[in-house]
Amino acid sequence: MAFDARTIQASGASACRIRLLRVALFVGAAILASGLWPTARAQETYPARVVKLVVPQPPGGGFDFVGRLLADRLGRQMGQNVVVENRPGSGTLVGTDAVAKAAPDGYTLLVGSVSNLALNPGLYRNLPYDSLRDFEPLGLAVSYSYTLMGRGDLPFDNLKDVVAEAKARPRTLTYASAGNGSGQHVLAAALWHLAGVDLVHVPYRGAQAAYQDLLGGRVDLFFDLAPTAARQISGGRLKALATSGGSRNPAHPDLPTIRESGVADLELESWFGLFAPARTPPDALQRLRKELATATSAVDVTEAFVKAGGRPLSLGADQTRALVESDVVRWTRLIRDAGITAE
Repeated sequence: MAFDARTIQASGASACRIRLLRVALFVGAAILASGLWPTARAQETYPARVVKLVVPQPPGGGFDFVGRLLADRLGRQMGQNVVVENRPGSGTLVGTDAVAKAAPDGYTLLVGSVSNLALNPGLYRNLPYDSLRDFEPLGLAVSYSYTLMGRGDLPFDNLKDVVAEAKARPRTLTYASAGNGSGQHVLAAALWHLAGVDLVHVPYRGAQAAYQDLLGGRVDLFFDLAPTAARQISGGRLKALATSGGSRNPAHPDLPTIRESGVADLELESWFGLFAPARTPPDALQRLRKELATATSAVDVTEAFVKAGGRPLSLGADQTRALVESDVVRWTRLIRDAGITAE
């Protein structure tokens, strides 16, 4: 068969196009296999995968209760699984620091509270994270006051009489805590410091062990979050002496606050909310803040908080940031003045 010049030229061009097409297909396949396909990434809508909510305490406590309630609600609202990961260790340091150093992509969040974000900066001179710079607040959901309890046979029925006894006989009364640097420890130590009295601190490994000795009469006093305290007081084996909030707790309407007792100008409520690592993308923050606001306004969520003895909150990002900032300043000063440490 004879071929003229035009036939040969056309044949060469077709072969070239085939080679170019093969190269393009090979490169495209390689990019797709590496997970770097730009169009797929650009079209990803947050949240496109599971969101992890880190609780820096073991299961069963206030952190865990708030985290699981919000995780369930947010997952249903967003149509994406939100799973709780308990990361205890060194109080609340391990889990909190893990979120501070996590990828800022909106898929790792923190249950933040007054203890790990406002008290720790005063308790630790070399805190591995910065509560104000390393986190973006999403909002606050609830706060709980603490209740001061006495052993059942304590010969005092109010905080004022306890302080009077402590002044008359220094270092004869004892108070328990769930550990050095815990919220119970900081609140009690700050109270005794402001009241000008000296009591003996008895730290335990968790609240359960503290309750065992309080119920057994081996320690005199113990502060704990109101919902847990209410269950212990209702049995009649412990005495309720005061609450720590700015107003009376609905679970104990007849019980005065510390300020109402007249022994110290002090209040502390343990607020809980959600926080993301700093530099999380604005679109993810916007979505999360919107969803959290919806969740904290839901009747089933607020009812669950009230039933557990909490005060429902629905504070946005700016209000949350302002509260964290003011609490860090206030509690760092008080903790350092009182000489309270986590060691």
